[in-house]
Amino acid sequence: MPQTLESIAQNLALVRGRMAEAARRSGRAADAVRLVAVTKRVDVAAARLLVELGVSDLGENYPQELWRKAAAVPGPVTWHLIGHLQRNKAKAALELFSLIQSLDSVELARELDKQARKRGEVARVFIEVNLGGEETKSGIAREKVKELLQEVGLLSNLRVEGLMAVPPFREDPEEARPYFRALRELQTELRELKSPNVELQELSMGMTHDFPVAIEEGATLVRVGTAIFGPRPEQG
Repeated sequence: MPQTLESIAQNLALVRGRMAEAARRSGRAADAVRLVAVTKRVDVAAARLLVELGVSDLGENYPQELWRKAAAVPGPVTWHLIGHLQRNKAKAALELFSLIQSLDSVELARELDKQARKRGEVARVFIEVNLGGEETKSGIAREKVKELLQEVGLLSNLRVEGLMAVPPFREDPEEARPYFRALRELQTELRELKSPNVELQELSMGMTHDFPVAIEEGATLVRVGTAIFGPRPEQG
């Protein structure tokens, strides 16, 4: 059943409350965690409402969907690409998105660097890590992240600002905790490398089903869609 704008506003308030409570449980301030509202397959009116309610980070899975939406959603919005990015879409992605959360290969890193150099800018990215080794999910294997960072150190138009992960789905959100903890531990380990063009200040982890647990384990961004907008139709 489609959500009304009023119910979306109410859902957003509930999500923000749960985020703040989880942050407090982990000994952090509520503003230490940012909400990326996932607006894929959400109409423009709903996306615009969120911006009016102070949400400045919006996430989309596909550049082609954002083409239709970005111009109609005014305001200081940071658009996050949270879906898998093919190399041949790198140019389009940089034209639309402020931050790409799904860097997962040396080849994509080189292409993003190349396209960013043509634009005279530095591409902001997170590395997506496939912690569960799931063949059906994108993301780079944990043991290959260091190699990718070494390559990034040679690319002057790319900056890695954090790590992102989607753990294997479990009915009990507590079962995702070891994966969130593993990503935080990987962040700590990689920071010690002090690689050029790598900051790793951010941890993007946790979605509707498990974001409170992710926050307790150190998430600085959570990607939430269904808890705000309700179930959305599958893409045809």
